[in-house]
Amino acid sequence: MVETIQRKLSDSPKARWTALIIVAFTMMMGYFLTDVMSPLEALLETPKAQGGLGWTSSNYGFFAGSYGLINVFLLMLFFGGIILDKMGIRFTGLMACSLMVIGVAIKYFGVSTDFGDSVFSISAFDFSLPMSAAVASLGYAIFGVGCEICGITVSKVITKWFTGHELALAMGIQVALARLGTAGAMMGSLPFAKAMGGHVSAPVLLGLVLLVIGLLAFIVYTVMDKKLDASTEAVEGQNTADSEDEGFHFSDLKFIFSNPGFWCITALCLLFYSGVFPFLKFATKLMIANYNVSDTFAGVLPGLIPFGTILLTPLFGTLYDRIGKGATLMLIGSTMLTCVHFIFMIHILPVGWFAVVIMLVLGVAFSLVPSAMWPSVPKIIPMKLLGSAYAIIFYIQNIGLSLVPMAVGSFNKNDPSYFSMEAFFTGCGVAAIIVSLVLIVIDKKKKYGLQEANIKK
Repeated sequence: MVETIQRKLSDSPKARWTALIIVAFTMMMGYFLTDVMSPLEALLETPKAQGGLGWTSSNYGFFAGSYGLINVFLLMLFFGGIILDKMGIRFTGLMACSLMVIGVAIKYFGVSTDFGDSVFSISAFDFSLPMSAAVASLGYAIFGVGCEICGITVSKVITKWFTGHELALAMGIQVALARLGTAGAMMGSLPFAKAMGGHVSAPVLLGLVLLVIGLLAFIVYTVMDKKLDASTEAVEGQNTADSEDEGFHFSDLKFIFSNPGFWCITALCLLFYSGVFPFLKFATKLMIANYNVSDTFAGVLPGLIPFGTILLTPLFGTLYDRIGKGATLMLIGSTMLTCVHFIFMIHILPVGWFAVVIMLVLGVAFSLVPSAMWPSVPKIIPMKLLGSAYAIIFYIQNIGLSLVPMAVGSFNKNDPSYFSMEAFFTGCGVAAIIVSLVLIVIDKKKKYGLQEANIKK
């Protein structure tokens, strides 16, 4: 008698990598749309008589910040995580993608329609915006809800397919493709707008079309997801969607809030990213002031970081998958971040080539920590709570990324030498090192398996 060996669909390399490519493509389109208007600030602020929209710098600043308004102030990202765990990947993913499409469509309407001199105002707060900026901001805020929820959904999708396989590599590739989407927007948006006669709406329309394709791609993924659930049920003898043991219950959230490993990851995420993304916003002027480089060269330096992650994050992810040492990788990355900011703070060797070397080191650190941090969350938090866990981490990260640039701007106003700014970032790095060390200790005690390889042999 020959015994038939049943396998889950995720055990097929072809199936799981196909699933990754589909959802990573959708997320890449989301990241493209996130930054598609970032290079267009000058066109947006051009007077209407010259073909622009006549926005002011403050109008553009409000628009740029509107991305996180609903997520932060209405807690939609947190609720999105609960919806993901309660309703499942297929429902939440389609909802998130649809919100992104709706948001971009509203944004396109805002920047492509002539509202004349119409103004949106709230007299009680002495607040006003050109109607085009108000409509575009509303669309961007709705898009932001969809994009962030889509992000945590994709993280859970990857965990679902790659647990026991190449989890860190898969997450690294997804991050790399997301960075590629950002790079495409930063490099291609302005040339495309100029090629289309200087119309700022042209790149947004292009992004809308790409995002609709991304939505269609996710619809295709839902078919694969349903087949995966069916194969898992056949192998494990339980309904993966309705199992009492695996189902989400609100009372289970206490497991997240009482989990020391989770809070270490959350704190590390906040501290590490606070030392990278806000720094990049001010890095160009720092290079000009302290390293005697041209404006053009200084602008290129921060761009080294995202492009470095495209290559290095999957590489370090493979290392984590096959060898392990995830907590150690996070410690090494945090140490490198601290050294970079300390060197910028003490301002040694004020020459351009040295600045390039230091930025490359920062790029390595920026690849090391995410490649180990995100795949470590599923080792600490069970699958049924993973959406809520990622949502809480992203929510706290978003708060930090909103407040830190404001604080750094105040530092630079009072100290144009950038010493205070770099002292602050160095402090973030030192705190990240401490958290990484605590995480290593907790991992040994709780046996999360952060130092173990992801691929089960």
